[in-house]
Amino acid sequence: MKTYLKALVALLLVGTLITSSVVSGCVTKKEKGEPIGMAVEFMNHAACAYIARDKAWFKEEKLNLSTYESYVTGMALAAALARGDIEVAYICLVPAINVYANARVPIKIIAGTHKYGYGLVVNPDKVKAVEDLEKPVIRVGCVREGGAVDVLLNRTIDKYGLDKGKILNKVQRMNPPKQILAIKMGQLDAAFLPEQWATMAEEFGFKILLTSRDIWPQMQGSVLVVKEELIKGYPQLVRRLVKVSQKATDWTNEHPAEAAEAMSRILQATGEKIFPTKAAKMAAKLEITPEVMFRSMNRLEYSTDIDPKVVQDTIDYMVGLGYIKEGIKAEDILDLRYLHHE
Repeated sequence: MKTYLKALVALLLVGTLITSSVVSGCVTKKEKGEPIGMAVEFMNHAACAYIARDKAWFKEEKLNLSTYESYVTGMALAAALARGDIEVAYICLVPAINVYANARVPIKIIAGTHKYGYGLVVNPDKVKAVEDLEKPVIRVGCVREGGAVDVLLNRTIDKYGLDKGKILNKVQRMNPPKQILAIKMGQLDAAFLPEQWATMAEEFGFKILLTSRDIWPQMQGSVLVVKEELIKGYPQLVRRLVKVSQKATDWTNEHPAEAAEAMSRILQATGEKIFPTKAAKMAAKLEITPEVMFRSMNRLEYSTDIDPKVVQDTIDYMVGLGYIKEGIKAEDILDLRYLHHE
């Protein structure tokens, strides 16, 4: 019996060692360069990701990207996360919360990328004050319900005591580039837009009436999220992602003019690839110049810091709008240990 027990213990030990070796081997393989899928928004909100890739800083940290896709809206990016083809994303906080709460996608926010970055642009000949949005003749554009700018639209209505029915019932839902084209063709009088699109509207005679600084102090813009499986299996990979994001964010803040030139060049080239043929021809007319990009980026506050209280306030507000269910806590979606070097 003793001999049998000894043999059994030996087998168990061998099995454990083999399992550990296999797991360790997988982790090492992943962390030494096995591809990961990444996606970003087609906006300067994700400046740190675009710049890090442009400067090959992901490669320096042995982060091998199997995909690097750009999405015109955060909602489209959230759908990609839900489908499972993306493991890492630079995405606005609101759609990140949506995909976690509603689609039940197991993600964690591991860092911020910026604060603010949204605004209300208006035709100054037709809209003199925010209350003018209630007028039946004023045509208002915004992304579809559940997007970051849509939440800001609702926040604006609440902050200024506007009639929600008079405004929401007439809002024309379209993505940011379509809103810009509608502005250019005289089809909108006001639009709620993310940057760089809000600043681009100025080129067609529109005025930025309100920014997210006015509407929502300390508003968290975009965040860096990863699938939970990466944190559980490949923590060093996640740590390097945060490190690269911080490095690119610091460089952006230290070299604002160079960063604007780089983002102008990158987004102009990216736009030619991601838009359908017909849309690409129209989008080509919307040149993202370094000057526009510089003004736009100055309206954001680039930082990897993220305040859990602000995240909770956002969650609570989204619950109030009926966009997500109650019971979601900021600590459920946040994992800031890598940001805090824990």
